[in-house]
Amino acid sequence: MSPGADGTAGASPLVVAGREFLNYIQVERGASVNTVLAYRRAVVRYLDYLLSIGIEAPDDITREALVGFAGELSSRQGAGLSPRSVAQVFSAVRMFHRFMVTEGYAESDQSTVLASPRTPHRLPRALDRDQVVKLLDAPAGGDHRGVRDRLILEMLYATGMRISELVGLDVVDLDLPERIVTCRGKGGKWRLLPFGRETHRLALLYLDEARPLLAGERHSAALILNARGGRLTRQGCWKIIKGHAAAVGMEDRVTPHVLRHTFATHMLEGGANLLVVQELLGHSSISTTQIYTEVTGKHLMEVYRNAHPRA
Repeated sequence: MSPGADGTAGASPLVVAGREFLNYIQVERGASVNTVLAYRRAVVRYLDYLLSIGIEAPDDITREALVGFAGELSSRQGAGLSPRSVAQVFSAVRMFHRFMVTEGYAESDQSTVLASPRTPHRLPRALDRDQVVKLLDAPAGGDHRGVRDRLILEMLYATGMRISELVGLDVVDLDLPERIVTCRGKGGKWRLLPFGRETHRLALLYLDEARPLLAGERHSAALILNARGGRLTRQGCWKIIKGHAAAVGMEDRVTPHVLRHTFATHMLEGGANLLVVQELLGHSSISTTQIYTEVTGKHLMEVYRNAHPRA
């Protein structure tokens, strides 16, 4: 079966992983249509090459196979791509390999043999406080879907968790008396995330009134349910968020990760320790979290000018 075909029946493990990766790029990372298409072209090119040399499983990929792919891609007899285009394909392949390891498709990442291209540094985009309030207030009315949607938005902003982590929660993961949720993140790592009074109020309302209506006759362990009583998917969750963002004129500002970025930025602006924010976000390296210190630089300068006698 071609890597670009729809459906999963008869697909090799590599093709299945490739489809899940492209879904991740679109939903989790909130990539644009053009970016998703570029990643798709790169992954299809890579999978076509691997399948042509008899590799169908992620753990069968060797460093030699990657070197061969790189050679074919860069040769005049191969794809005939420019150096910039080759670098973009290498970047997509490296990200694909990291995804396969993180999601359990492969045990190791062989793509380190590919030179890592330099890319422009992009800072996360965060909402200001007024924009957050506008988005959180977007779900209208007090019906069961509105309560669920409001809880989704509140929980993402209150905890900084990823969409995939939110939809993976079960009811038992929520400790309402302590106002703590147990979240399973990347690499199977668990972390405890506190949440505030408003999230607590909405969680009580959702569990008491909205969730039973969504569940109907079904018995699901999932915390966040779809309209049919099953677990809400990350695609479905992102569609809900995007819909409410569009309703208040913020579609261009809101991405799947925007509330996570906003959580981190507002925590640091409020004086939170960088190591605490690292733990809450589930970053394995402090360098990943340090990007938010650049985001809050303007805020820090404003605080300095207002607070220091000789500013």
